[in-house]
Amino acid sequence: MPIVINLDVMLAKRKMSLTELSEKVGLTIVNLSILKTGKAKGVRFDTLEAICKVLDCKPADIIDIE
Repeated sequence: MPIVINLDVMLAKRKMSLTELSEKVGLTIVNLSILKTGKAKGVRFDTLEAICKVLDCKPADIIDIE
């Protein structure tokens, strides 16, 4: 069961760019891009919380299992 990251879907729903999210969350575009493409080995809870606050969503809206 692979874990799927739907960050690009949430960005599209919120009409927000990765650059804008990067500025609001305080992470580099490179780190967010690694997460968005599913190449990240993990994500810290405080990072996930910050992303969810900015995108006004829940972790389940970003992380899914196929």
